[in-house]
Amino acid sequence: MNLKPVSYILRIGHRPERDQRVTTHVGLSSRALGASGMYLAADDAKVAESINDVANRFGGTYFCENNVKWKSCINQFKREGGKVVHLTMYGLKLQDVIAEIRKEEKVLIVVGAEKVPGDMYGMADYNVAVANQPHSEISALALCLDHLYEGRELDLDFPNAELEVLPTKVGKTTIKHDHEHETDSEIT
Repeated sequence: MNLKPVSYILRIGHRPERDQRVTTHVGLSSRALGASGMYLAADDAKVAESINDVANRFGGTYFCENNVKWKSCINQFKREGGKVVHLTMYGLKLQDVIAEIRKEEKVLIVVGAEKVPGDMYGMADYNVAVANQPHSEISALALCLDHLYEGRELDLDFPNAELEVLPTKVGKTTIKHDHEHETDSEIT
């Protein structure tokens, strides 16, 4: 299933000494909920490697690119025809603009950590609030992606997974795929 528009995440304001867990969760949540990749506007190879490792093991084509310059990333994305959605509690209500955003071919969703630079508000095509109240950037991103894809992201397949989780009522069931021999090697 291909989701439209194609979405990417730009994480800005990441502080390696304090935001590693939250930024990792931004990446993992966005991957699970249909985004194609994340650009990390900080030098934190450990976080990028962790996200890329999960993407490799659990399948799909998601990527995390480390140490991007956020303004350059936005400018290039816009030159290539993409639109920028900045998640901020000061923006327009998600429910009022999501139908318009869905019409775009590709979107870059900007998720901040520390105080977002003022330039961001002017560079964004859409300043969007999930709630005009203080909240978690992870929950705002999850709600934005869910509204963007209208729940279709919950049925995504992740091809070429080394590990696949099977839904179970009780316990944990996974399949470990052996792609060299194209067979399932074990069920745990």
